[in-house]
Amino acid sequence: MTIERIETKQRMSRIVKHNGVIYLCGQVCADATKDITEQTQTMLDKVDDLLVKSGSSREHILSATIYLKTMKDFAEMNAVWDAWVPEDHAPARACVTADMAREALLVEISVVAAEK
Repeated sequence: MTIERIETKQRMSRIVKHNGVIYLCGQVCADATKDITEQTQTMLDKVDDLLVKSGSSREHILSATIYLKTMKDFAEMNAVWDAWVPEDHAPARACVTADMAREALLVEISVVAAEK
């Protein structure tokens, strides 16, 4: 069984592939000065890019864990999420509050997907 690591640095790999399953490292927004809507959208854009790079897509996401700085942003984050997830392809999902690595970050996601 081969494990493929893509964009590996000392602390982590951005993508790990094993037995047809793709694991993405946690993704955050492109600009932490933006509101929850823009932070969520740019975070999901980064997920899209990594899924394509790894040979997968939104339709193949198995599970997602979303970390919110505060549950006050839950509805706004979900509005972006709901528009992003393809109809009839919703993954298993958890959403929790968490301390963020940087104060300005409002949301982070970790994704597991199947290869196409």
